Amino acid sequence: MLSELMNFFRACFRPRSNRYVHTGSDAGGRQDGLLWYKDSGQHLNGDFSMAVVQANNLLEDQSQIESGSLSLNETGPFGTFIGVYDGHGGPETSRYVNNHLFQHLKRFTAEQQLMSVDVIRKAYQATEDGFMSLVTKQWPLKPQIAAVGSCCLVGVICNGTLYIANLGDSRAVLGRVMKATGEVLAIQLSAEHNVCIESVRQELHSLHPEDPQIVVLKHNVWRVKGLIQISRSIGDVYLKKAEFNREPLYAKFRLREPFKKPILSAEPAISMHQLQPHDQFIIFASDGLWEHLTNQEAVNMVQNHPHSGSARRLIKAALQEAAKKREMRYSDLKKIDRGVRRHFHDDITVIVVFLDSNLVSRASSVKSPSISVKGGGINLPHNTLAPLTTPMEAGST
Repeated sequence: MLSELMNFFRACFRPRSNRYVHTGSDAGGRQDGLLWYKDSGQHLNGDFSMAVVQANNLLEDQSQIESGSLSLNETGPFGTFIGVYDGHGGPETSRYVNNHLFQHLKRFTAEQQLMSVDVIRKAYQATEDGFMSLVTKQWPLKPQIAAVGSCCLVGVICNGTLYIANLGDSRAVLGRVMKATGEVLAIQLSAEHNVCIESVRQELHSLHPEDPQIVVLKHNVWRVKGLIQISRSIGDVYLKKAEFNREPLYAKFRLREPFKKPILSAEPAISMHQLQPHDQFIIFASDGLWEHLTNQEAVNMVQNHPHSGSARRLIKAALQEAAKKREMRYSDLKKIDRGVRRHFHDDITVIVVFLDSNLVSRASSVKSPSISVKGGGINLPHNTLAPLTTPMEAGST
């Protein structure tokens, strides 16, 4: 206890420039200012690189990579699970997803004794239902939790198949080497649900033909009901159940007209891809990266550099672009603290998963050591919701 108190006081009174720098082993990642990174690690199908940069006062991005058994059973199947959860309105939903989605997936995999699209869909729905129950319980004392939500991008590699599931506007991009030229081609794997995309607006209009104002152009940005840019998410209960779209929810979130059916959806877009020997890597990232880099630019950067540090390199490139757009130096941008930093860029999460074709082709029954890494270095108890900063989390939240 005494040592924890001493560490807390040291963290409080340490000079600002060194406050968030962690040294030592890279096993759980390292912190450098607002940047958390794990340059290299091994998963069942190859190696990976992971990085997160914080812009919001509380980190709203959450992420994880899990490798080993994808089931509650020790007999497997075995594979790799990747999750990127870009929260909005607060960190509660993304933290909840980070603590529950993979556990639900393992439970349904155990029930069906295999990995499938149905398993992933059920895991998403169970996560949505769980968070909805949490909102119902907390509504009397914490009504604003109804306006907190999260995008949810998942990748599962199992038995040579890559499953991609998505809600919102995070993105998964595959780097595939073209045999003829040796160049690497960027292939977007995820379907996005942002109303800046015309087909997404059309989908909403077809689902809500009675509401001409279902999508509104506000300050030159398309938004669902003038409030939110994404059409699918976990959480955002205020746009799914009318009983939560009323006082004491803040007026800015309340709709003038009551709605009879959910406006937003939690139904993920899921696709399957048989991995090929020339599939080199997959970049999973929140939209903060894609605001500044194209798919091809990101893929080229990964392909043309060593595997180690790939995720950190992509984040640095995005921050350099963000600084350039504001006509400032990258070194000056790095000095801006969290909260204020959000005016310059979003929280950004990147996980680069490299594919070793020899390992990918192995049967999913081959047992391997388990790994579990949470982005940002935050490992919260399952029942924790938006905690106050503690000494252990001083550089991470």
